Amino acid sequence: MPLQKLQFRPGIVREITSYSNEGGWRDGDRIRFRFGYPESIRGWEKFSAKTFLGTCRALWPWVSLSGDRYLGVGTHLKYYIEEGGAYYDITPLRLTTSAGAVTFTAAADALAADVNAADETITLSDASGFPDTGLIQINNEQIRYAQVSGNVLEGLTRGVNGTTVASHSTSDVVTCATLLVSHTSHGARENDFVTYSGSTTLGDEITAAVLDQEYQILLIIDSDSYLIEARAEAALSDITASDGLEPTPVFATSSDTGDGGASVVGAYQLNTGLDTTIVGTGWGAGTWSRGAWGSAATSLTSGDSLRIWSHDNFGEDLLINVRDDGIYYWDRTDGTSTRAVALSDLSGAVATPTIAKMVLVSDRDRHVIAFGCDPETDPGTQDPLLIRFSNQESVREWNAEVTNTAGDLRLGSGSEIVTAVETRQQVLVLTDTALYAMQYLGPPFTFGATLISENVTTQGPMCAVAVGDAVYWMGDGCFYAYQGTVQQMPCPVKSYVFDDFNVLQNEKVTASLNSEDGEIWWFYPSADSQENNRYVVYNYQEQVWYYGTVARTAWVDRGIIGNPIAAAPDHYLYRHEIGFNDGSVEPAAPLNSYLVSSPLDIGDGEQFTMIRRMFPDVAFRDSASDAPAVTITTRSRNYPGGSFLRLVQSEVRDSTEQVNLRLRGRQFSLRLDCSETDVSWRLGSMRYDIQPDGRR
Repeated sequence: MPLQKLQFRPGIVREITSYSNEGGWRDGDRIRFRFGYPESIRGWEKFSAKTFLGTCRALWPWVSLSGDRYLGVGTHLKYYIEEGGAYYDITPLRLTTSAGAVTFTAAADALAADVNAADETITLSDASGFPDTGLIQINNEQIRYAQVSGNVLEGLTRGVNGTTVASHSTSDVVTCATLLVSHTSHGARENDFVTYSGSTTLGDEITAAVLDQEYQILLIIDSDSYLIEARAEAALSDITASDGLEPTPVFATSSDTGDGGASVVGAYQLNTGLDTTIVGTGWGAGTWSRGAWGSAATSLTSGDSLRIWSHDNFGEDLLINVRDDGIYYWDRTDGTSTRAVALSDLSGAVATPTIAKMVLVSDRDRHVIAFGCDPETDPGTQDPLLIRFSNQESVREWNAEVTNTAGDLRLGSGSEIVTAVETRQQVLVLTDTALYAMQYLGPPFTFGATLISENVTTQGPMCAVAVGDAVYWMGDGCFYAYQGTVQQMPCPVKSYVFDDFNVLQNEKVTASLNSEDGEIWWFYPSADSQENNRYVVYNYQEQVWYYGTVARTAWVDRGIIGNPIAAAPDHYLYRHEIGFNDGSVEPAAPLNSYLVSSPLDIGDGEQFTMIRRMFPDVAFRDSASDAPAVTITTRSRNYPGGSFLRLVQSEVRDSTEQVNLRLRGRQFSLRLDCSETDVSWRLGSMRYDIQPDGRR
């Protein structure tokens, strides 16, 4: 018989049985399809050697008038501007105290002489001689504890190197200077950041230099006091500069008895948000240590929900918004050493929104638009369906007058605005049940909103992306596309995605555009993960789907920075579509890509056949490896439900002309694996020498 050419349909199909998908691909990871043929994706490398604090869920690139390139980075703890590989903290301040409003107390009284750390168990109580609050270090173990109420103690035990230590084996016990900070009605939350200035030295170890720096709040005692852990003098950016360096704790002595003096000023940054979505209210709702143990969760605020930022540039300046919180403005002329300020604090600001779900700048007509914000007539009271827009070419003027173009409009369908996406012609607004098109009309109405479709769903604020005038988003158990009308997209991997999907963390779904390859990526958390660890791709050029495993929490397409940039849960940014390796480790690791076909029948499966030889068609274009190779496994079986009887693994290189197989069976399938660094592969049309076996 002549050689038979095997060509497979592009894309991965999981909605039908593997046997029914004959001639198609069944499974794969870190692959894509281009011109109908599969190939490995390109790799990634670290964008900067430095890390940032928190999990990033928002990226925004822009260029100043002088050509400086910036990248906004919004995490659940802070907002940074990245420039030249460094991260500059521009997180707004919510409160700066008057001098003397803050005082310190060192919770580091001398230990009682009869405390024996060699005991298997140490009881934390007044009788044991331990102070009410503090951090005990026993060799490589740290025990942080605090008295919450009465004799109830709340503690955290961890190894200095991150490991768990089960028992105490030394009498070398010292107490770390956990400082009790007193500030009436401080309004802070655990993990918030505060910078002190104007302090005086407490004693030998707790000096003014130790106090006058930025701290993250360790534990809230009550509305008037909280704990911080004293550390050696160092910028917080240096502590997290690379490799997640731990701060160096400062250990107090009995001389540290001062209170910091009467000139201490505390500058509190915005309350931090959560890195995990909370569902519901009541007892048990919330994350561990977020409030007193056993307390009920009340209605959620921006600090009690997943921290999501929206942002846009107004000229060379930056607008940022904490979802369900304030809108802030960073003036580029003031430099990266200054923080963003509340929109309402700008000189000449009139009737600005003070709370919103999202903010963007309409590029066509230069209006700032706030979604789900408070009305001009009732500041501070959020209307989740209200849209307000500023006067044209102004971030300050929001008062609706006959002499300007500021105004508002309210949507009628749904209970809240979830997200908005700007296309070339209009702004599409998604509520929790409907899609609206918002268009510029000009005076006197400025903007109008048209209901496009009802009974649509959406996963969250980050799940939609625009491609020209089209918008694609992930809904509840389906995918949608808007191209003049709304349609549910046929998806051959839908069950694979949504049957293994953590619906409690659906707000983390991130839609990402890779325009170079005509792809839309959705990063999402699998059922057993609290964080995005998988992706599903729709290739709108090839109109096919595929999926894989990469953990990313935010993404920005190529543009002014070059390659696409993505954020990972390890607190690094990565430059994607570069090289062919996983650059998150040192040295770089292989991508470990693979592709699996559905079974193929020869002669409709009526008779046994023998595959004698394989003539591979694999290209290794652009590979940096001296001897690139992939492994192709050919497997045979007799029935769709049967097990594979025999398989032959073949290492295929550029120089491989043919591979002897000698496989018998009614059905055959292929698997391609690549686990080498610096290898880029592309699979073409495989040819096989297939002969009838004569048996049925």
